[in-house]
Amino acid sequence: MSMGTWLVDMVKFIARYPLPGNLTTIEKEEIGLGGCSHNVLVDLAKMKTGLPLYAGGCIGDDANGDYIIREITANNIDASNMLRIEGGVTSYTYVMAPVDGSSRTFFHYKGTNALLNASHFEPVNVPAKIFHLGYLLLLDGLEVEDANYKIVAAKILHKLQQKGYLTSVDVVSEESDRFRRIILPCLRYVNYLIINEVEAGACFGDSMRGQDGKIRIDNIAQAAGFLLDQGVNDVCVIHFPEGAYARNKKGETVFVPSIPLKGDAIVSTVGAGDAFCAGMLYALHEQMPLHDALVFANASARFNLRHATCTGGAPTLKEIEEFIKNYDYPQNDL
Repeated sequence: MSMGTWLVDMVKFIARYPLPGNLTTIEKEEIGLGGCSHNVLVDLAKMKTGLPLYAGGCIGDDANGDYIIREITANNIDASNMLRIEGGVTSYTYVMAPVDGSSRTFFHYKGTNALLNASHFEPVNVPAKIFHLGYLLLLDGLEVEDANYKIVAAKILHKLQQKGYLTSVDVVSEESDRFRRIILPCLRYVNYLIINEVEAGACFGDSMRGQDGKIRIDNIAQAAGFLLDQGVNDVCVIHFPEGAYARNKKGETVFVPSIPLKGDAIVSTVGAGDAFCAGMLYALHEQMPLHDALVFANASARFNLRHATCTGGAPTLKEIEEFIKNYDYPQNDL
C-alpha cells in the first residue's frame, strides 16, 4: 500500500530556463498524474506482477480529483482509502523541463495533500506486506510536533508497524533545513528508507558530491551508515544519476552503476526516482539479494526516462526481466 501525495503534473517543455526578468518559450506541454503514491503504485501496477495494490490520500472533489480516481480504477488499484475533500483543491505541480534534458524545476501547490493527518491512517486495514509513505516534507499534517514522538509522522509509522506492516519512506528534494528535524525522528519506525543523494546529504549534514560535482561513494556510504544508526530497521538505499548504493542492518553494502542511456533517448527525468523506488519495493517484497534489487530498480528507472510524464514509460515485469537478462551488469562496483 502507498499513502501520501497525489497530484496533477503539468509538464512544460521549455527552450531554456530564463534568468530573472527574462522570457522563454514553451515548446510543448503534457499533463499527467504525479506524487509519490500515484507514481509508485502505477509503476507497480504496470509491471503486472499480480500483487494487490492499495491507494490512500486526500484529493479534492474537483476535476483533477476525478482524474486521479479514474486512473486508480483503470490500473485496478484499490481506492477505498482515498478521501475526497469537499471544496478541496487537488494538489498540482508545474514542471519546467528544458528540452536539452537539464534539470527540471517544480512549482508546487500543496492543496489537499496538506490536509492528510493521523486520523486518516487509523482505519487503514488492508492485506498488504509493505506500507510506503511519501513524500515527507510535502505533507503538512504529518509534520506537526508530537510530545512523545517529536513528529506526528513517526507516531503514524510506529502504529503502522504495530499493525504488522513493513514501512517504507520517501521524501521530497527541497532547499531547506527541515530534513533532520522531520526525517530523523521517523527512522526508528522505518524498515526501508529509499532516498536520493540530495535528500541523504540533507539528513546527514554533508554533500554527497565533491567540489567537482562528482558523486563521492565514501560520503554515500557514511550517510547510509548514519541513517541506519539513526534507526532505519532493515535497509537504506541512496540513488543518484550515476547509480545506487544500498546497505542493510547486517552490514552488507552494494553499489551498482546506473544503466547507460544515450542523452537523446532521455525524454524527461520526471518520476525517475519513483520508478526506481517502485522497482526497489518490488525487489524487497520478493526478498531479492541487495545487488539484484538495485539492478532491478535501476532498470525500472531507465525505462521511465523515455517518457515525459511520471509513469508513461513504466515497463512490465517481463520487460524488466528480459532487459536485465540481456544486459551484462557488473556484480559489484565498489
